[in-house]
Amino acid sequence: MRNDTVAAVVRQWRTVRPDLDTGPMEIIGRVNRCAALLQQAEDAPLRAVGLSRPEFDLLGALRRTGHELTPGELARETFSSGAAVTKRVKQLTERGLVERRGDTRDRRVAHLRLTDAGRDLVDGIMPEQLAYESAVLSALDGGSQGELADLLGELLSRLEGHLRTLRV
Repeated sequence: MRNDTVAAVVRQWRTVRPDLDTGPMEIIGRVNRCAALLQQAEDAPLRAVGLSRPEFDLLGALRRTGHELTPGELARETFSSGAAVTKRVKQLTERGLVERRGDTRDRRVAHLRLTDAGRDLVDGIMPEQLAYESAVLSALDGGSQGELADLLGELLSRLEGHLRTLRV
């Protein structure tokens, strides 16, 4: 019998509503709880340099793609709204981490790229982030990590495909 927070919630539901199938809660609840706990700990290095998770995601998207992106492309890369990207880009530009370049053919289009300071910041934080993630996952052996990655990847692919059909 598992003894985590979600197991306690499931036991409570089974007591008051034994007719409910709480099986999905055991998976979704644990994924959500794990995500929340991981995010809290992972965000500590970001807070130390004055960044929020969404800001770091934007910087990371610019770094990992290796080329300039428009605000619309950044929104798609970071699963954010256009308004949210505009706000974050403004803040990151003011901090000297991102720079904008106008399009020579269409003045309405902006191209965004990391400054040297932005690239150095991302490159400095990523090893710390990955070391933390490795330490967390070290409780699972390599085979279990691979199995978990495969199962989560399958679930994510199905969810993304389902959401696209709903146009969410």
